[in-house]
Amino acid sequence: MKKTTLASASQPPQTPPRNPEEIRKAFTSFLAARGLRVTGQRLAIFKVVEARTTHFTAEDLFDEVRRVDSSVSRATIYRSLPILIGNGLIREVDVGREQKYYVNTLRQNTFQAQLVCQDCDKIIEVDAPFMDWYGKTLAAKHDMELASQRLQVLAHCRDCIEKIK
Repeated sequence: MKKTTLASASQPPQTPPRNPEEIRKAFTSFLAARGLRVTGQRLAIFKVVEARTTHFTAEDLFDEVRRVDSSVSRATIYRSLPILIGNGLIREVDVGREQKYYVNTLRQNTFQAQLVCQDCDKIIEVDAPFMDWYGKTLAAKHDMELASQRLQVLAHCRDCIEKIK
């Protein structure tokens, strides 16, 4: 059975390089190591993802990438998401709705919990470094290896509460 570490399951692997050129080089090396070509379309997707500072959907990514490279198809975006996740450039955030959200992990140094508005799907990333320790400790206590963990707090944001009033 393949072991999945916390880094590969729910957080970026180790501390990713911070210099944009180092990040790009790490991405192209990742592709090459898996026998994948470094194409203009993949680099356009990488460029857009690298610049993102907020959560996005696959459709958001498609719309933004099309402004950079109009030859990128929706299928290319959907095929690229697992590659970006595998490289640790993005993390999937599932808020229990029909669509998944993604977040750029290049600026994250600790475990991230999500505070999610149940009404508008607004997502706020919150540092939760205690979760690294807690997940590993809990799994070890029960003679298990941690595969994945997440912490989401569901709430109602102030804007949605005000709309209801």
